[in-house]
Amino acid sequence: MIRPIRYSVALLLTAICLPGQAATNVEQRTHEFTLDNGLKVVVREDHRAPVVVSQLWYKVGSSFETSGLTGLSHMLEHMMFKGSKKLGPGEASRILRELGAEENAFTGADFTAYYQVLARDRLPVAFELEADRMTGLSLPPDEFKREHEVVTEERRLRTDDRPSALAFERFESLAYPSSGYRNPTIGWPSDLQRMTIDDARTWYQSWYAPNNATLVVVGDVQLADVRNLAEHYFGPLQRRTIPVAKQPLELNEAGERRLTLHVRTQLPSLLMAFNVPSLATVKDAHQANALRLLSALLDGGYSARLSTNLERGEELVSQVSAWYDAYTRGDTLFVIGASPNVQKNHTLAEVEAGIWRELDALRQKPPTQQELERVRAQVIAGLVYERDSITQQASSIGRMETVGLSWRLMDQELQALEAVTPEDIQAAANTFFTRSRMTLAHVLPLESKPNE
Repeated sequence: MIRPIRYSVALLLTAICLPGQAATNVEQRTHEFTLDNGLKVVVREDHRAPVVVSQLWYKVGSSFETSGLTGLSHMLEHMMFKGSKKLGPGEASRILRELGAEENAFTGADFTAYYQVLARDRLPVAFELEADRMTGLSLPPDEFKREHEVVTEERRLRTDDRPSALAFERFESLAYPSSGYRNPTIGWPSDLQRMTIDDARTWYQSWYAPNNATLVVVGDVQLADVRNLAEHYFGPLQRRTIPVAKQPLELNEAGERRLTLHVRTQLPSLLMAFNVPSLATVKDAHQANALRLLSALLDGGYSARLSTNLERGEELVSQVSAWYDAYTRGDTLFVIGASPNVQKNHTLAEVEAGIWRELDALRQKPPTQQELERVRAQVIAGLVYERDSITQQASSIGRMETVGLSWRLMDQELQALEAVTPEDIQAAANTFFTRSRMTLAHVLPLESKPNE
């Protein structure tokens, strides 16, 4: 006898919790407190190994930047490794390497974050180094010049010389008509050319302060110990007035926008996006969670609708994908990308029509309960496996706190996803998959560009 799918989901969730004493089977206590200077600290205990991850998240990223000043958040991330009043360029990294620690940083549209993974008894070193550069960055001119060249080259390698990345950058600039998400994190080329060390210094002084940051610690630690260390190293730092940063909200019905791009690629491709809310901007979180499952339903493995129907069924596309990021500070995008099966002589127009057939099918009829349960099981299994890592736990906490959500959402989202019904999926498709919310790009080989 075939067991009903709802029981299979429960069994799957039980099974994936067993190997290696996964995070959901381990008692994990999460605490938060705020220092007098405004620094928020979130501590999650995970005692499976004598290791700890320390992450410091600043509430500033490329969506905070204005015209003419794009790329500053990313440039400043580079400069944070180039010395402070106490240490010379690269010395902090050398100290961590000698301790066997892993360190790095990353910048996004909504945040800039710095992290260390190290033995639990070395946590004071990570705190001391981060507290030092939070307010004591030196910004030496020669290092700025050197890093400016590094960032310029990084842009060339990762964007300008990569047709897919360049196309998506242009695509996003059209898909976000009103918010700062249209700006690339690395910055526009003209802004990088005219960026100065004074720009970087002003950006640092404006946004880098304890009351604009969240310190996340996950691992083999005790709350009292982390609190004492945070008070000792970060407590003496002074809070500062931070500029007002409003949510990047979009024009929901901005009208259909179309773009044709010619780049150095061999095969054509299509990008389609719909302006949608995130968990931080949606009025009803149910809608955002429905979009998360919608993404998996369209592109959640071998049995997903897009690959089943358009790739293997009609042989209309050679590849197709869909994604939605619910954890952004402002309104976001639901994106679908595809390439036509040129061996079967299919065109971008046919691909576009095929995608709309799949979207309209969801608008007209909800998925079956069985299909939704299969998709939900995949999403939840991915989350459970992902959260088995202390680094991923810290990253989830840090990002949620930085975009205006609470870390508590991390421990509630499985239940939130379980509550989504087939009718919720259909309602989300009808609300958000409309041409008035759509941006569409045809990305074509440069050789096909007509003579001007």
